[in-house]
Amino acid sequence: MSKDEERRLRESLKACDTAFLEVIVLLAINTGMRKGELLSLQWHDINFDNKILTVDFQNAKSGNTRHLPLNIKAFNELIQWQKLSGNEGYVFKDRNNQPLKDFPSLWGVILDEANIADFRFHDLRHHFASKLVMASVDLNTVRELLGHSDLKMTLRYAHLAPEHKAAAVNLIC
Repeated sequence: MSKDEERRLRESLKACDTAFLEVIVLLAINTGMRKGELLSLQWHDINFDNKILTVDFQNAKSGNTRHLPLNIKAFNELIQWQKLSGNEGYVFKDRNNQPLKDFPSLWGVILDEANIADFRFHDLRHHFASKLVMASVDLNTVRELLGHSDLKMTLRYAHLAPEHKAAAVNLIC
């Protein structure tokens, strides 16, 4: 996702009455969480004191619990969302306090308004991983944050950091 596409997506989200979706998108960009993990998130999964979010093993594709540190953007977004939505039960819930299931038509409308084509929600997760790799975060840390059980899945991002090879060979000089 380019910076321009990210800007247009944010503008489109702000233009609609979709506060919950703006929070979900910002969390996805800043945590790398899958859509299902976000929609099953409960307030008790968030430790605001330590700025840690827990993805419960029951909601993780890998079947493993993982603990994600919250950067300042994600943390502040959750604080604001908690003020608007309350702090009990699911973070993203419907009028009956049940977890949101999905939002495909709304997602399509927002992408259309932002003039973004061929973009899936899961691409936000790729965006997160790509940004980490381009910021020189080692692949094993990226693997842990994404919840990949095997480094093979994470290696698809390795090409984004070719300077690591040059730095590695220069270490022996």
